[in-house]
Amino acid sequence: MTATVHGFQTQVTKLLDLLANSLYSNKEVFLRELVSNASDAIDKLHFMSLTNQDLIKDDPNFKIQIKADKDAKTLTITDNGIGMTLDEANSHLGTIAESGTEDFMKKLTGDAKKDSQLIGQFGVGFYSSFIVADKVTVVSRSVNAKESEGVRWESDGNGTFSSENVAVPFRGTQIILHIKDSETEFLDTWKLRDCITKYSDHISTPVELYEEKYEPVAETKDGEEKKETEKKFEYTQVNNAKAIWTRAPKEITDEEYNEFYKHISRDYQEPLAHIHNKVEGDLEYTSLLYIPKQAPWDLYNREGGEHGLKLYVQRVFIMDKAESFLPNYLRFIKGLVDTNALPLNISRELLQETAVTRKLKKALTKRALGMISTLAKDKEKYSLFYKQFGNVLKEGPVEDYDNKDAILKLLRYASTNADSSALDVSFEDYIARMKEGQDKIYYITAESYEAAKNSPYLEDLKNKGIEVLLMWERVDEWLMGNVSEFEGKEFVCANSQDLKLGKLADEETKKKQENAATENKELVERFKKALGDQVKDVVVSTRLVESPSCVISDSSRMMTMQMRRLIEASGQTMPDEKYTLELNPEHKLVQKAFGQTDDARFNQYAQLIYEQALLADQGALKDPSTFVKAMNALLTED
Repeated sequence: MTATVHGFQTQVTKLLDLLANSLYSNKEVFLRELVSNASDAIDKLHFMSLTNQDLIKDDPNFKIQIKADKDAKTLTITDNGIGMTLDEANSHLGTIAESGTEDFMKKLTGDAKKDSQLIGQFGVGFYSSFIVADKVTVVSRSVNAKESEGVRWESDGNGTFSSENVAVPFRGTQIILHIKDSETEFLDTWKLRDCITKYSDHISTPVELYEEKYEPVAETKDGEEKKETEKKFEYTQVNNAKAIWTRAPKEITDEEYNEFYKHISRDYQEPLAHIHNKVEGDLEYTSLLYIPKQAPWDLYNREGGEHGLKLYVQRVFIMDKAESFLPNYLRFIKGLVDTNALPLNISRELLQETAVTRKLKKALTKRALGMISTLAKDKEKYSLFYKQFGNVLKEGPVEDYDNKDAILKLLRYASTNADSSALDVSFEDYIARMKEGQDKIYYITAESYEAAKNSPYLEDLKNKGIEVLLMWERVDEWLMGNVSEFEGKEFVCANSQDLKLGKLADEETKKKQENAATENKELVERFKKALGDQVKDVVVSTRLVESPSCVISDSSRMMTMQMRRLIEASGQTMPDEKYTLELNPEHKLVQKAFGQTDDARFNQYAQLIYEQALLADQGALKDPSTFVKAMNALLTED
């Protein structure tokens, strides 16, 4: 059969060039990736063989073999795993990442370090072959195929690959790397042994290296015994081949934990933290959980992403991406769980319905939150974590009511107590430094840090020395709309009609506010008449100090602009909302407006002051050009 030539996607060609020429300073990672792929293929077949031993009767001993040929300048990695059909080879080896190569390439920045980290997130380990090889040949036969239905796939990484059906006498996959002249060190067995023990010692499948062995040979010459050595080559197991999670934590180094994380996550960076536990009793299980350093590309794909733990039952691999063991807001956690409480033939559908799964989910959730809580004690590391995963964590208090308080303790915000946008204030920190007599937690939501920090709603609170938490992520609005308190302290938004100041609102201030309302009754009535049904009401403000006006909504029935935008972004149509306009009668602009004897001119000022308040609150107006014209007219009047 003649091989069919296929073209890579254009972006794949660019990526192969990046891989080969710029992204990897540590070239030996290619071997780790290929051994990990081989291990995965064996794990899948091992699981299938639990219910069908005939699949492996011809070759029941799983192994990965690595052989270097200096004369031919080839390095061959062979596994007796599940193998591939022709269609699978074309699909798996001719396309990068299910997310689409074009989207992937758009994310590349030209920064080698960042790009290499990104490549790790997209699972393109096979393509790392081209770091050291100028041609790659793959020979494979699927476990369910006949000898005549094997596959030969080949490419030099320069734009095309060829594939065809050929007779293959063995089950599994053989990858033959034609090593570049500049990378021949990877044909030395000592170098290969070093790479295997460094990166793949934890793999539970034996990894065998074809290397030299010298055996003594006794010869007799002229009646004398002469000892010599004979050089032979044979496969020798190099790795430990003991599942890392079955070992005692005190026997495992941080380097071993980190390498195992890279193996299961296909991440090129070390994790931020890990936790390894073995639990005995009514429910026996072992878990090994990791927090990545960088968010995966599909973090916000709640339903279709590469989330979940690896599941093992009595050290037998059962499935990847078992989502049932952690809630969705912890979908960034990587790792595995191994238990003897589930049957070997458990399916993904049945997994969701078992009492054991529910118990494991509850236990693993607490383990994961405990790991994050411990990480929070290291401010530098927690800052890295929170920038990557903080917004996902905010889904937790609503999704997981049982652990609501534990999750709220992990959230961090900026506040008016600092001049930076650093997210380093917890709710516990806030409560610890509340003013005497304060019993509420005050916060503000806005479109940006600058908008939150400079919001007119904060003016009176700042004057009273009350700290306000600053929130500007869209998820913050949703979260605060669904939680009411923390440790008995009610959350109050700074743009609420009633700030519930309680003891903080002294009698003198209350009396001053009452007098202001009486003294400015005519001002309020003129604004109501000018604005008509554009507003719900006009009142004298109790919160403004430096700004002329602000708009507020009835918090019991209406929502802020941020929440409206969040809902509208989901495709829903929201009805127009009327606000109450709050006026600062001591502000020069309001006084100038009130001093206008011409009603038409006053109406212009009233409209300007109202739209200024809308702009400060919402960041945009429906008709900005009319607002600008009105403002220009008033600014240029004689």
